[in-house]
Amino acid sequence: MPRRYDPERRQRIIDAAIRVVGEKGIGGLSHRSVAAEADVPLGSTTYHFKTLDELLVAALRQSNESFTKVMAASDAFEDPSADLAGQLARLLGEWFAGERSGVELEYELYLAALRRPALRPVAAEWCQGLTEVIGRRTDPVTARALVALLDGVSLQVLLTGGEYDEAYTREMLGRLVPSGA
Repeated sequence: MPRRYDPERRQRIIDAAIRVVGEKGIGGLSHRSVAAEADVPLGSTTYHFKTLDELLVAALRQSNESFTKVMAASDAFEDPSADLAGQLARLLGEWFAGERSGVELEYELYLAALRRPALRPVAAEWCQGLTEVIGRRTDPVTARALVALLDGVSLQVLLTGGEYDEAYTREMLGRLVPSGA
């Protein structure tokens, strides 16, 4: 039987892994559950991803792209007269206003790096990428502090089930960057 050419199979497997984690959490992720979700043979998942950690790295890398893309696409980092704290608070609010399960999924994958060392470099890439975007408007140390604050606010909202408070976030960010910075 000839081998079927399927150039999109790897991507379908990653997408399926993201859906499985979204529905069942990381504990529900297995090569078998992903194969069933992607509608591919079990051997395809292990061919493309020898370990679950390899699959999680690909899923985390893909999910990390959404918030960084939102940030990078914003004109807040190009206009030196724009209120940086206000723009960051607004952008975080837009992210939370989207599909909550998507935000929760991104953080579940991000926090999985606590127990899975293979994910740590990808989590660090996310922080570094966001720091670089914000660093277009401020110095590197302040950019790192802003990322840490955005991360902390996000965790508090997600872990407490609370609502995102844009005014509070803007005020806290404003303590790190003065108006007009």
